[in-house]
Amino acid sequence: MKKLDWYILRQLLITFVTAMLIFTVIAVAVDSSEKTDNFVHSGLSGREIIRQYYIGFIPYIWGMLYPLFVFIAVIFFTSKMAQRTEIVAMLATGVTYNRWLRTYLVGGLFFAVVLWFAAAYYIPKANDLRATFEAKYVDSPSPEEALRNNAHYMRTDSNTYVGLKYFDTVTKTGNSFFLNRIQGRQLIYNERADMIKWDSAKRRWQLVNVTERTVGPKGETIRQIPERYEDLHFVPYDLRRDKYQKDKLTTPQLARYIKAEELRGNEGVNTLRVEYYRRTATSYSVVLLTLIGAILAGRKTRGGSGVHLALGIIISVSFIMFDRFSTVFSVKGNLHPMVAAWVPNFIFTFIAIYLYRKAPK
Repeated sequence: MKKLDWYILRQLLITFVTAMLIFTVIAVAVDSSEKTDNFVHSGLSGREIIRQYYIGFIPYIWGMLYPLFVFIAVIFFTSKMAQRTEIVAMLATGVTYNRWLRTYLVGGLFFAVVLWFAAAYYIPKANDLRATFEAKYVDSPSPEEALRNNAHYMRTDSNTYVGLKYFDTVTKTGNSFFLNRIQGRQLIYNERADMIKWDSAKRRWQLVNVTERTVGPKGETIRQIPERYEDLHFVPYDLRRDKYQKDKLTTPQLARYIKAEELRGNEGVNTLRVEYYRRTATSYSVVLLTLIGAILAGRKTRGGSGVHLALGIIISVSFIMFDRFSTVFSVKGNLHPMVAAWVPNFIFTFIAIYLYRKAPK
């Protein structure tokens, strides 16, 4: 690393932080105007809202717009360098185009590593804070929705299915519980209970008024059991319906959660898989957009920085559109989640190669 490299990296970092702060202020202003009524109805003070919501909201915005921050920062300061003929002077001293571009690659890799660790471990913790506030004060369900969301049906292993008509996550108590065990296509065991309750001390479920039916070659056997404890291979946390779940889990937790949901046969697993793969794909996007921004803005044009920024906005919008379309095709269709997460990167990798070949060196 030479003085020229440090100069470029320092300018990139300063411009990135400036862009991030500007967009953060705008995002907070827009969000606060949309949620003014919710803040008033919550009865919380301004300090409590900041502590319980915006401390989690700001990292969420940073994680979502991070590639855009880097892209705009690269285009803005590189365009300024090009207009001041600094890049021409660098190349005139014997610095090759690839050597100049390598500095941007180093900067892109640095930002990508920061984003990868943040998305894997730190942003989910902030999302937990934001989601808790929104679930309590913004997205409170109606009584009908709450009742519908409290009905559960899942698979606990390869041949066992359980269900509850209602479960209260506060008291950890449910009713109308049943368990079916299947062998091949035949029902071999059925268990029903009027009430089910989680015993935190024993780490087991307490079943009340149990009716047990065992189906064998010689017929059916029925037993009535007033009360008993069982390990049903799930815990109260598994019965929570949380649309923010994928955002609140760290990457290792998300991987374990996906495996558990696949075993249970629950819907919406593709949404979790897309999130899992996207956390890595987005880090690669940072490197890719850094190089595209440097190639685009490194050429001096008559229109100045405005032309470069306009091209940058067009590319950013196109990238986001490809990302959203691929996500929809995976969640609602048959597109593999890994392909959905990486399709925009594949497409824009070819765009980056094309721009590199066409760039004046």
